[in-house]
Amino acid sequence: MTKTLAKTCLAVRHVAFEDLGLLGPLVAERGYDIRYHDAGIERCDIATLVAPDLVIVLGGPIGVYEGETYPFIADEIAAIAARIESNKPILGICLGAQMMAAALGARVAPGPVKEIGWAPLTLTAAGRTSVLSPLDAAPVLHWHGDNCDLPAGCERLASTQHCPVQAFVRTPSQLALQFHLETEPARFESWLVGHTVELGKAGIDPRELRAQARTLGPATRELGRKVLAAWLDAVAAEAAA
Repeated sequence: MTKTLAKTCLAVRHVAFEDLGLLGPLVAERGYDIRYHDAGIERCDIATLVAPDLVIVLGGPIGVYEGETYPFIADEIAAIAARIESNKPILGICLGAQMMAAALGARVAPGPVKEIGWAPLTLTAAGRTSVLSPLDAAPVLHWHGDNCDLPAGCERLASTQHCPVQAFVRTPSQLALQFHLETEPARFESWLVGHTVELGKAGIDPRELRAQARTLGPATRELGRKVLAAWLDAVAAEAAA
């Protein structure tokens, strides 16, 4: 009897506490074996990101333009570019979204302000008919200081006042999100500890974010599950077509 090989999901992780979160069970339920790739520690060549059935590039506190300081960035962006060119599924979250934008030739640079905390999105017409539709006017977790331009050949799905491109899509299975839907509110304290220096520099009181996580986190978690499950369903539909 021939054994069916499990599908593979590679999650590119830049800091330990920014992991798949609630995405992990959703991905596992769909039959994927999950492996983490720790950026900057493990070598990331083109084959690393092209071979898996699914790739998710997670967030982190560095900028895609800091290649001289963090030399692994160039290799990671090149591998993401090859993944995108292969038309295989990829989800970029925060730094991962910015890396997708850079891989597609778009500019990434510091935005006018840091967006940290729960705040609503404004969906575009395309966004309102996309997997993001449940998020219209709903608060989501933002945690970034960099913005990206819309890459050529992509469609903008969402914005905020200070970030015109909060989400974009190239194909139904290639999605970039500047905000965080994957974060588990019950594990949010690790973010407050891990990003304490950034919060201090930005003048943000962790107690305010903790209160937001307590009051807004549960609803955001359910919306996040709904959106991310819909995206995984789109990935499966595209694979079956």
